[in-house]
Amino acid sequence: FPKGCYPSEEEGLKTFRCSNARLTEVPRDIPNDTNKLYLDSNRIPFLPRDAFRDLPLLLELDLSHNAIASIESGAFRGLAEHLHSLDLSANRLASVSKEAFSNLKAKVNLSDNPWRCDCRLQELVRTVDLAAGSSAGIVCDSSAQEEHVGKAFLQVMADTDFCNVYKKTTDIAMLVTMFGWFAMVISYLVYYVRQNQEDARRHLEYLKSLPSKQRRSEESSTISTVV
Repeated sequence: FPKGCYPSEEEGLKTFRCSNARLTEVPRDIPNDTNKLYLDSNRIPFLPRDAFRDLPLLLELDLSHNAIASIESGAFRGLAEHLHSLDLSANRLASVSKEAFSNLKAKVNLSDNPWRCDCRLQELVRTVDLAAGSSAGIVCDSSAQEEHVGKAFLQVMADTDFCNVYKKTTDIAMLVTMFGWFAMVISYLVYYVRQNQEDARRHLEYLKSLPSKQRRSEESSTISTVV
């Protein structure tokens, strides 16, 4: 076993404790019949894909008080059937894709993280099943709207649809881009017409300045060229 980790049995459940073990990654030699896994109060910075793939009987997973800043999609793959409690509180999560929690039925604690309040967090919160009493701890550490900082995200969500705001911003940007292209095309057409008018005017002035015989010859030559 990794240094600082030990197996035990609690309430008839096989438990593996690695609390305060100075771990910097999820251990690979955890017994595969483990029901409760404590990896809290370590230095784990991120959760890779298939981090818990070999733990099909896991019911509870405590990853609180680490340095987790990112979670790869598929990190909890294989846990969907049995896991009923997942603690990710007190980490460094600012933004996580909802796909990282796909098919997970566990109650999830996401409190006490430096969340960026945006559409991505809104989608995440609507996807996962939040642990009872933990929602008030999901607080905006940063946001496009300064007035949201320091407020509970669910409270802000009651008045703001972050995904609609994002969509409107995207639509406006698209309209501005389209208008820019349209203006460029119109400007080019105006320039092209004016340039041709200027060339035609100069040519007429040139013809008028010629003696009559030469002018008629030039005009007939121009007509034949056009034909």
